[in-house]
Amino acid sequence: MPDKRVALITGANQGIGLQVAKELAAHGFIVLIGSRDMAKGEVAAQGIGDDAHALQIDVTDHASIAAAAQRIQREYGHLDVLINNAAISNTSKRPEMSVQEHALLTRPSNVSLEEMRAVWETNVFGVLAVYQEMLPLLRESSAACIVNVSSGVGSLTRNSDPTYPMRSTFGPFYPASKTALNALTLAMALELEPLGIKVNAVSPGFTKTNLNNYAGTETVEDGAREIVRVPLLGAEGPTGTFTHATLGTLPW
Repeated sequence: MPDKRVALITGANQGIGLQVAKELAAHGFIVLIGSRDMAKGEVAAQGIGDDAHALQIDVTDHASIAAAAQRIQREYGHLDVLINNAAISNTSKRPEMSVQEHALLTRPSNVSLEEMRAVWETNVFGVLAVYQEMLPLLRESSAACIVNVSSGVGSLTRNSDPTYPMRSTFGPFYPASKTALNALTLAMALELEPLGIKVNAVSPGFTKTNLNNYAGTETVEDGAREIVRVPLLGAEGPTGTFTHATLGTLPW
């Protein structure tokens, strides 16, 4: 069993996930670059160094998740940090379409149920599937931590405020999937509190990534900051929180 702590980041071959992997490796972690495409994961891992390793995992494919867990068990025997970062915002949005324009096409009255199911399959059910499969490995850690990468646009409290700037974009696809993820986070935190395993939701902010066609206003370094900070708190860290690097605690 390695002395270094082991962290798995899903969706880590690019964007925020890749930046988180780089920073955790710099803090002495063995980082597992979760990627649907193994070749892309290997390229990402090579760019980080010897403590980064590609791990094929598709959060919508149970066989893939199970195989990933078996490999972690075989090679490391435990998992210290799980960062559920893999997410999609849609399956059909055109690159030239703004967030606001896409929001008009995904109102509750006209949303494609098929596409909504696809988004939730990754952002909600995929997170739960990974959680269930990796939990036995997390139980083998002396100070395990789960970080679910959420979004401030999923906050029901903020969206209930008529002055909230992003209120008009709240809809059944990405925003509501993050609302559901927040609910899952709290359920996980309550379940694992007796075991001392920390579970928290983190909002990276509106970051320039492929998720939003690079329309974000913050860098991946900005987006990764809180995601990295929370697991570094270790056993003394909180559980059941929803935070942002500069805004602090966010309302559910």
